[in-house]
Amino acid sequence: MNNKVWWGIGIVAAVILLGVFWYIGTYNSLIRMNEEVNNKWAQVETQYQRRVDLIPNLVNTVKGVAGFEKSTLEDITRLRSQWQTAPDVNAKVETANQIESAISKLLVVAENYPQLTATKNFQALQDELANTENKVAVERGRFNDAVRDFNARIKTFPSSIVAKKLGYADRPYFQSKAGAENAPQVTF
Repeated sequence: MNNKVWWGIGIVAAVILLGVFWYIGTYNSLIRMNEEVNNKWAQVETQYQRRVDLIPNLVNTVKGVAGFEKSTLEDITRLRSQWQTAPDVNAKVETANQIESAISKLLVVAENYPQLTATKNFQALQDELANTENKVAVERGRFNDAVRDFNARIKTFPSSIVAKKLGYADRPYFQSKAGAENAPQVTF
């Protein structure tokens, strides 16, 4: 064979080799990004669990005050159990939103009980809940950032070819429920 044939074979082999390396690199990158989204969601769940774990202490502290709204405490306890048994991510997010609303209502109602808000236990729990809510917000933001990066990657060409073969589809962003921007209304 002459040199032109060898050059042609070399060029074809190089193109094929580059294609293989590109595919492997893209495949590995998409797997890492998908795992990053999963990790970020796990961090959100960790903060939700932290919030749920604080609820029994909050309820027990509040129970000590005579006349405190029993239905509010029952709702929070029920939602805590519901969150722990939620079958999937969407159910957990929905229940977490309801817990957030119930805790906000509890804290607003508690303001009408000076003997409760004056206790050190209640103040400590209120501070811990505020800290946890901040952590939840941070982790939700990080989750949404990871989802944005992943979704952009699986939609752009040529990565979309590999993503389709892996069966990847858009991951949903965390979105708060409608009306979450409004403070809870508490009437007596």
